Amino acid sequence: MQDACYSPWAVQTAVDLANTLRPVKGEDALETVEQLRDFLDDHPAAEPPRSAANQGTGPRHLTRADLAEVRALRETVREVLERANADAAEAAALINDGLRRSRATPVLRHEDDRWWTEVTSDADRCSAHLAATTLSALASVIATLGPARLGVCAGPTCRATFVDLSRNGSKRYCTRTCAHRASVAAYRSRRSPR
Repeated sequence: MQDACYSPWAVQTAVDLANTLRPVKGEDALETVEQLRDFLDDHPAAEPPRSAANQGTGPRHLTRADLAEVRALRETVREVLERANADAAEAAALINDGLRRSRATPVLRHEDDRWWTEVTSDADRCSAHLAATTLSALASVIATLGPARLGVCAGPTCRATFVDLSRNGSKRYCTRTCAHRASVAAYRSRRSPR
């Protein structure tokens, strides 16, 4: 396996963003500006750096427009996660378009005797920074591990997304809970009289 050039926290942010929408259950955890603020609080590295003048001066100012932009980004991220395994070229096109729209730019960083690249956006909108973070992380996973590592839970009542960062790349379920449910259902199916 090649050295990982993706950031696990950025990959998890992409998955968490996509999974704020649960289509099977009809749940949406990004319906209000407050929910967006909570999401950003839970994923602090996924928002643009605040200027020195705004550091520590209270909650960031988010609008309904920010919410609409992040919801549109969520749709793109979710579509990438759903399509990558079946149509990698389409997933790449979605990623490239999203990065272009967010004005994403790679930046070379150095810290603690280590060099790495980070994709950032010069736009001051939270959606642009979130797009640069999440879409570049998914692009890195595809480039490093392949598009089959992005997927949708195989659970019949779940459409949650995941990124498989395991060594063997055999993940089929979003969580152990979904895997266990499928295992129990298969066991019961085998044990039931026909």
